[in-house]
Amino acid sequence: MSTGLIIALIVIVAVAVVAAVLISRARGPRHGAGLKRRFGPEYDRAVARHDGDAKAAERELAERVERHGDLRVRPLEPTERERYEVRWTAVQERFVDAPQEAVAEADRLIAELAADRGFPADGHYEDQLAALSVHHAHHVEGYRRVHRVAQARAHDGGAGTEEMREALVEARALFEELVRPSRHEAGRHRAGVDGDRTSPAAGRGHRTPSLFHRHQAKES
Repeated sequence: MSTGLIIALIVIVAVAVVAAVLISRARGPRHGAGLKRRFGPEYDRAVARHDGDAKAAERELAERVERHGDLRVRPLEPTERERYEVRWTAVQERFVDAPQEAVAEADRLIAELAADRGFPADGHYEDQLAALSVHHAHHVEGYRRVHRVAQARAHDGGAGTEEMREALVEARALFEELVRPSRHEAGRHRAGVDGDRTSPAAGRGHRTPSLFHRHQAKES
């Protein structure tokens, strides 16, 4: 075998190794402590779901990373973001008079928002939840909880008002994560605002109004 061929093979192997390392880093940790850091409370829930079997939980979480770790989140247009914020505010206001309907709408709204951002859609709740847990592990429980309460409403006569309120409050954290611009998007948004100070949206923050909490304070 010629020296040139040997060098070429070494280069090919080196490139393959580097590519494998980069792909692995992009998908994130898939074992032990790395999974625990990545998933946080979701790691503990997985262990509990597997009756304390950490290895089984880690296999499940590693599979989620394998399937969804390289998902690319689609940015929202400003008009889309504003439309979602308006709809969430309406959900919060509706809760005062119709809590069951408000919770069901929150469940649908998060599913729709996640789909618009590129997460699995078409009614595949479990697949969408798994993908969200990879990218929003610290807030995905809110979606799981509001979905469970919405389903209880449909199948066993409904949950109590306080349980529905807590589910909606917790789900709001994921909603805000999904509706919030990424750092790159936020930079472009600030540049646009600086270039157009007459825009009605200039200086407007991304957080949704707290009407839901204000209504609850009035009732207490």
